[in-house]
Amino acid sequence: MNYIFIDFKDDINRVGIVEEGRLVEFYTEEKNSKKLVGNVYRGRVNNVLMGMEAAFVDIGEGKNAYLYIKNALPKELMYSKEEYKINDIIKNGEEVIVQVIKEGFGNKGPKVTTHIALPGRYIVFTPYSNKINLSRKIEDSKEIERLYQIGKRITKDNKGMILRTVSEGIEESILEEEYNMLFNIYKKIEREKNFLPCPKLVYRELDLVYQVIRDRFNEDISKIIVNNREIYDNLLLFEDYISSGLWKKLELDKNFAINKDEHIQKGIKEALERKVSLNSGGYIVIDETEALTAIDVNTGKYVGVKSLEDTVLKTNLEAAEEIARQIRLRDIGGIIIIDFIDMKDKKDVSMVLDKLEEVLKKDKNKTNMVDITKLGLVEITRKKVRRTLEANYFKKCPTCEGKGKILDINY
Repeated sequence: MNYIFIDFKDDINRVGIVEEGRLVEFYTEEKNSKKLVGNVYRGRVNNVLMGMEAAFVDIGEGKNAYLYIKNALPKELMYSKEEYKINDIIKNGEEVIVQVIKEGFGNKGPKVTTHIALPGRYIVFTPYSNKINLSRKIEDSKEIERLYQIGKRITKDNKGMILRTVSEGIEESILEEEYNMLFNIYKKIEREKNFLPCPKLVYRELDLVYQVIRDRFNEDISKIIVNNREIYDNLLLFEDYISSGLWKKLELDKNFAINKDEHIQKGIKEALERKVSLNSGGYIVIDETEALTAIDVNTGKYVGVKSLEDTVLKTNLEAAEEIARQIRLRDIGGIIIIDFIDMKDKKDVSMVLDKLEEVLKKDKNKTNMVDITKLGLVEITRKKVRRTLEANYFKKCPTCEGKGKILDINY
């Protein structure tokens, strides 16, 4: 059974997705918290950094936001073959409309872009592009052509879109209605350029609960469990935006709590541990660092029954599925390096890579597998948007400063 749960307690929303009885995604957000990703601001350029080809922008949220040159290029220059410098594009003191695309981490401020994108249920409205793009997960050639033709008919003013996976099979009238809604939001943002003080929030992205429902709810979800009446009522009002059948799957259960569900608790516990056991007896080890995340696969207690090659293959295949789940559950982003157990047969290597690619398709976040290196390591990149689950739950140890080791001075 696949379902979404929303556990509201002590002014904190805990939202998760369970697939086939296992927790695969889990997020927390304090009520009225300052979540920035997706928000649009009218900001002021504080400092143009020639040596970095970037600028710092004051958006009124504490630390200055970081604007890289490729995210600052005007629409008419985005596809130009000429090279531009940051001071050709933007000046100190200039006011700009920017959107947060990455939360701030540690001493770093949020990352922003001038290329606004407004996500809806079926469409991502992309006014800085005139292209009509489709989700790569839509594979039927007839459906691809149908959606592309619909896109050509409903776009206006040279403003493009991305048709999301859930748009597959959706009627043109519904897609057109959402496109027009997002188009009007953008026009409002454009009109407010000259009237608001600076810096100022211009558009706020949906709160976590509604964002997860918008982006994750589909026909495979059998129910949505909510333990708070206010959130339940608001989701019913949200139905016209999401799906006319949402109310049938919405379930108010005031007694629901994640600390009473052993399967959810087990999933969270696994996601916070360095070592994750596999059913066969093997295990994977996950080490998150600032630069990248390293994942190591081991056979552990699994000795197999046929041969060493068979044991290694089965362990790696099982590990591939668990790694994909852990990446989603921990919300790991950036560079991910996987050290599978060494395989001599190229067919086995291909089988493991195919399995990994298959299970990674379940991830809504953009993930790219860069094949296998000469050292036998698999490199993955995943869009980094927010803090990982580990970063939300752990604080740096004041004794070892995060090294996990304590200096022994008795040498």
